[in-house]
Amino acid sequence: MAKIRSEKKVTKKAAAKTVEKKPAVTKKTAKAQRVTFTVHADVGSKVFLAGDFNDWDPEAKPMVDKKGDGDFSVTLSLRPGEYQYKFVVNGTWCADPLNKDVVPNDLGTFNSVKLVTE
Repeated sequence: MAKIRSEKKVTKKAAAKTVEKKPAVTKKTAKAQRVTFTVHADVGSKVFLAGDFNDWDPEAKPMVDKKGDGDFSVTLSLRPGEYQYKFVVNGTWCADPLNKDVVPNDLGTFNSVKLVTE
């Protein structure tokens, strides 16, 4: 006759004592970083940044051409994670021409991807 080994029953309280719980690092708990987005457009253009960080609102994040040379920029505070975005230049949506990290979207075009690390 085979011997059956009995296992100790472990209560939730006892199991919690044996496993050290570490808080998971998520977008909500990790420290935000300043991230600057830049794109070149014609001087005098209206340029905005839209992405999953602002619900793809095409006018929520205006970009500024501080020197008047066509280099538009905006700085955001973003927690570590992966973000998809596009520029809206004079009403036309375009991926970041200087960022080769892209993913296809539901509209048959591509979104640029920005990875923010700790």
